[in-house]
This record gives sequence, structure tokens and C-alpha cells, in this order.
Amino acid sequence: MSFTLYPLKKQRLQRSELAVPGSNPTMIEKALTSAADYVFLDCEDAVAPPDKEQARKNIIQALNDLDWQGAGKTVSVRINGLDTHYCYRDVVDILEQAGAKLDTILIPKVGVAADVYAIEALISQIEVAKGYTNKVATEALIETPLGMANVESIAAAPSRLEAMHFGVADYAAFNKARTVVIGGLNPDYPGDQWHFALSRMTVACRAFGLRPIDGPFGDFSDPAGYTAGAKRAAALGIEGKWAIHPSQIELANEVFSPTAKEVERAERIIAALKEAEAQGKGAASLDGKMIDAASEKMAKNLIATAGSIKASAAARAK
Repeated sequence: MSFTLYPLKKQRLQRSELAVPGSNPTMIEKALTSAADYVFLDCEDAVAPPDKEQARKNIIQALNDLDWQGAGKTVSVRINGLDTHYCYRDVVDILEQAGAKLDTILIPKVGVAADVYAIEALISQIEVAKGYTNKVATEALIETPLGMANVESIAAAPSRLEAMHFGVADYAAFNKARTVVIGGLNPDYPGDQWHFALSRMTVACRAFGLRPIDGPFGDFSDPAGYTAGAKRAAALGIEGKWAIHPSQIELANEVFSPTAKEVERAERIIAALKEAEAQGKGAASLDGKMIDAASEKMAKNLIATAGSIKASAAARAK
């Protein structure tokens, strides 16, 4: 083990992340009572240019008027990109008028670490000016070749950054991938053409204490395709996936939740290793399989996730 370690910056339950257009107040209200762990209110791609200003106002009102924390939700806002004239006003207006109610800001099309720094400089100034006691975190949407080429340096930069998301649609477009499907598989490709990108982003996140999150799956009439994509992401170590339609929320929650059988086995692993330690052994056998310190780490990860799910369910039940 290297002497250099980057612990997880923030543990948040993020199995399902519901994307909600800021231009639609009805959808925002419905998101509050949904089963999604995370909700991001969108100022960017889901909002047409003529509606940007009103969407921003709707988001401010929703943050102030709705009890997201009481509903067991983490609430985020996806601002417009740094290359647009909407960006600074998104940050200034939303943070100044509702920053005390906001958990994170999702920054789209992050290409270099300085993009995150630019947004965080504004956040820091506003928090001081307004006297906020909470600290708004940032999340980076990796959806360009530049962002993927710099993913390690973005993850490593000292910042408020907590998570990275893979934006498959823009990533495909910028790379001129031969597909018009958001997140689906290309039958001409022998496997999953997004595997490398997801894996690289996940490794960067895990190396520097961030949460990796998979992005959208556009065909909400194909639950089997969504589930398959979520399972591939989970196998890599990704913690959750976007839901662009309410029907995808439960699919994500199911895939990224450990089963009762998995939790029971994880607890047995911990118990077996404790018993082995008491006997002076560094490894043990459980159900005919060898387990050791690495098994213990995996088991503890799973048990921690199960605990977060239980706490979230209790908050929603109040």
C-alpha cells in the first residue's frame, strides 16, 4: 500500500440520480416525492435558450420552498457550461438566493482542472459574502475528449470536487462515434464501446477519493437495456446512474443496492476474519473459498452502502 492515500471526500447515497428540467415546475415537485436518492435540477441541456432565465428562477424557488433534506434527497444543480454567457449568472443567482439549501453544483463539459477552480472561486466568494455555514460541493461531468484526457489531473486537483459523472451523449458526439443512441450499445462493436471511458473515469475517482457515477440511457422504453448498462457500470465500481425518466429510478436503485444475501455474506466474512485473527491467522476459509484482508475491505464497502440505503429509507418514511 502506498503511503500516499486519498480517502473518500464525502459518502453520499447516489444509486439513482433524477435529471429534472428547471423549466418544468411540475416535474420538480414530483421529483421531491420520487424514490431517487439524488435530484439534479437542470439549467443546461434540458432547457431551451429562451427558457434559461425562467428555469433559473424556478430552481431558486424550488430550493427555497421544498424540503429536499426532509425528503431524504441530495439536491444538485447542473449549471450551463463555462463557454456560455449563462454560466456566471447561474452560479451567482442560485448561490446568492438559495445557496444555503443546495448540496452540490454539477459542472458540465469539464475539460481541465481550472474549469472546476473557476466555478469554485465564485462559490467561495458568495459563501463568505452571504455568511453561509454549509459548504456547497462540486461534481464534474466528463463528456468531452479533453475532459477524459485530463480526468486524472481534474480528480487530483485540490477542490470541493466530490464526484465525476460520465456524459455519454456529448462524449459520443465529440468523439464522432458512429451512434445516434444515448448510452446504448452499437451492434457493430464487439462489446461495450463505453467500457474504457467508464473504467478510466472510475479509476481516477477511486484514486483520489471521488464517487464515480454513470450518465444517461436515452431509451426509457427499454428497461432491459438500461438495467444491463447499469450492471456493467456497477461491475466496474460505479456507484449509481442517471435517470432521465421516473421509470428508470427503481431500476437504478435495484442494480446499485446490495441484496440481503450479499449483506449476510459480507457480515459472515467480517466474522470469519475476526475469528481467524484471534487464532493468529491472516486469512480464512468461508464456504470453500479463501478470504483475506481484501475480502474484508470489499465486505465493509458493501455493508456501508446497505447502511446508507437503510438511513435514506428511514428519512423518506418520516
